Amino acid sequence: MPEVQYARSGELSIAYQVVGEGPVDLVFVPLFISPTFSWIHPVFAKFYERLASFSRLILFDKRGTGASDRPRTPPTLEVQMDDVRVVMDAVDSQQAALFGSGHGAQMCALFAATYPERTTALMLYSAWARFPGTEEEHRAIVRQTRDDFGRRDIADQTRREQYPSLWDDEPFLRAMDFIGRASASPGSAAEFIRTALEADITEVLPTIRAPTLLLYRRDLSPGAENMLAGRVARDREANARELAAAIPNARVVAVPGPDLSPFVGDEIPSEVERFLREPFVEPVSDRVLATVLFTDIAGSTERAAALGDRAWRDLLAAHRAQVRRELARFSGIELDTAGDGFFASFDGPARGISCAQAIVNTAAEQGLDVRAGLHTGECEREGGKLAGIAVHIGARISAVAQPGEVLVSRTVKDLVAGSGIEFDDRGDFELKGVPGDWQLYSVRPPLT
Repeated sequence: MPEVQYARSGELSIAYQVVGEGPVDLVFVPLFISPTFSWIHPVFAKFYERLASFSRLILFDKRGTGASDRPRTPPTLEVQMDDVRVVMDAVDSQQAALFGSGHGAQMCALFAATYPERTTALMLYSAWARFPGTEEEHRAIVRQTRDDFGRRDIADQTRREQYPSLWDDEPFLRAMDFIGRASASPGSAAEFIRTALEADITEVLPTIRAPTLLLYRRDLSPGAENMLAGRVARDREANARELAAAIPNARVVAVPGPDLSPFVGDEIPSEVERFLREPFVEPVSDRVLATVLFTDIAGSTERAAALGDRAWRDLLAAHRAQVRRELARFSGIELDTAGDGFFASFDGPARGISCAQAIVNTAAEQGLDVRAGLHTGECEREGGKLAGIAVHIGARISAVAQPGEVLVSRTVKDLVAGSGIEFDDRGDFELKGVPGDWQLYSVRPPLT
């Protein structure tokens, strides 16, 4: 078992391991099983060693799982993406191939779109853009995860679906009992499943520029009954082909074998190795997925006339100073200041929303009505600035926001699933100069 080390991600310590000395860095992200503890059984150890035979393999326990710290807030895709970045920094990995399974695949896809300059290739197994089913079905799966976590009969049913070739292997089943409990608690497992079910990366997929391999098992045993594993098994090929149609430069490979789990057998590591041995072009870094924020002061002309020039200048200077403090607190980048408004960017939409709410609230304390609009999309980087249609959409959303309101696109809402941020549907809008109708959502103020 390799040494466990720790990297700081905000207030949390993230446990990670590094194995192998291959020519390419490879980050593997499973659903929520702990790599740290799963080394105890040869099935998992052989899988990791096989990946490490052709790479420098980087493993880590997601926040809230295994040997990593337990967070006080839900494990959204955004903060999980942060954990990958800090672990890569800790091991001095400037670029890496990302290999994600299930919900881990969603996070890897988001990372590849947000940090194209750090992603050499993307491999997704048993992945989905948005998990199928209704909200009620999703809530039922989350309840089942929380209420039945650790029950032997439920665990056996799940393992029969995911590991049919090992179903009569008693040492493996005993090891899985330990690994499951060591990987997560009932609450943390339910939170991970909630994020996996609610997150929607559909709009992110066309912005991925890394060469992408989509894998699924073609020979799964029929009759899956567990709500989560069963749906993944039934929709595996359709999901893979849907993702491949949306991601530029993507291909689909069906892998033989009866086990839904990626850890069983050599077929999946062999496909990953074959893919990584192909020549790839350098990652494109002039286009990036970003969240843009626009703010402006409603009724500023009338307020300036009422206060007078000097008092207005002083108030505006105080407002700008406060906005810059909030941008620094939430890792936002100021891109432009025009009149009384700001244009800023974030590498995660939840941080952008939190910053916008803080700006609106502190402005209200100064007697100002600020409106804010946010959108997440692919932007062009030009000399430290961002440009493109996503920027125009963000500006137009801000323009239709009400005073004191934080208004966001559906893309932003879908990407902050599991964060606890709540929204009110404001309906469809026509945005000036932007084709089509846009569904917009007002961010509800947090409960105090």
